[in-house]
Amino acid sequence: MGKTQKIALALSIIPQIILVKALGTQPEWVEQYYSEGIYPYVAQFQRFLFGWIPFSVGDVFYTLLAFAIIRYLYLQGKNLWRRPKSFLLDLGCALSVGYFIFHLLWGMNYYRLPINEKMNFDAEYSKEDLVNFTFKLVKMTNTLRTQIPKDSIREAQLPYSVQEVYKKTLVSYEMTAKVFPDLEYKWPSLKSSLYSKVLTYMGYGGYLNPFTNEAQVNKIVPTLRLPSISAHEIGHQLGYSSESSTNFIGLLVASANPDIYFQYAAQSHGLAYCLSDLRRRDKKAFSAAYDALLPAVKEDYKALNRFWDQYENPTEPIFKAMFNAFLKANNQKEGIKSYNAVVGLLIGFDKAYQ
Repeated sequence: MGKTQKIALALSIIPQIILVKALGTQPEWVEQYYSEGIYPYVAQFQRFLFGWIPFSVGDVFYTLLAFAIIRYLYLQGKNLWRRPKSFLLDLGCALSVGYFIFHLLWGMNYYRLPINEKMNFDAEYSKEDLVNFTFKLVKMTNTLRTQIPKDSIREAQLPYSVQEVYKKTLVSYEMTAKVFPDLEYKWPSLKSSLYSKVLTYMGYGGYLNPFTNEAQVNKIVPTLRLPSISAHEIGHQLGYSSESSTNFIGLLVASANPDIYFQYAAQSHGLAYCLSDLRRRDKKAFSAAYDALLPAVKEDYKALNRFWDQYENPTEPIFKAMFNAFLKANNQKEGIKSYNAVVGLLIGFDKAYQ
């Protein structure tokens, strides 16, 4: 490619950004023509191509990409200082191509309609709503915990292998789609990440690879969290980029499974978000709600905390800050705090459908 073509390609990122931001002001258009238009076909084709492969193709792709970057820096290292303009031009071309592919394959979903608007319920809630809903979940979670055979959950683990959890998650989606057809899941591609240990140190339960449309799950996390995490990542595959939306989908889908362990996993996870929000807004009400939990439920929460505590490291805040900036750049104004916005969705859904 000649220098003129490279310059044109690198500079093309500017009109791309302008176009994406302009389309982002029209969520109804994005919803109709992208999220419900071309995206489902693109995503299903990707999952058709890669879903049957037993390992994470996306992780392999990222590994090869990392080696390619290292090789480029090694071969061109001296020229980076001698010819910085050439390096910046190559970098600009790569960013421009990456930006285009990302938004074509998945990224435009950041600008679609909020899930509560699609499902016709309000996500706004008062402190009174939060208190009432939290105590409702406390009661449900306690009831479910008593139905689990004694000692069958130790240190927040389910009696299933990771692959069994994945299979049950697909069953959960089949059941959910009977009530909410928009959540129908075709051509499954749900896999354990090859870099689960890395994800754990970064503080993440999984991610979606937008270039292969594989739902990548951190297989190391306690299995009590795997049902909602697996369903969460599939939610991303279905075109919901918002973390609050996929948190909501993950909890909704996992709770739809008739399996008592899945129901307990979903309810206790949703309750954890509500307790966190309640502690921030009303410490007295939080204490009352937490004290009302069965000792076994409290122990499950403590076990989860112990798991994450052992992986705390100085780099985790850096990765969280980077992801926070990424979310804000992609129409998620609250950044990483958007995960906790699931509380409003849970309360609004409960009012509308329960």
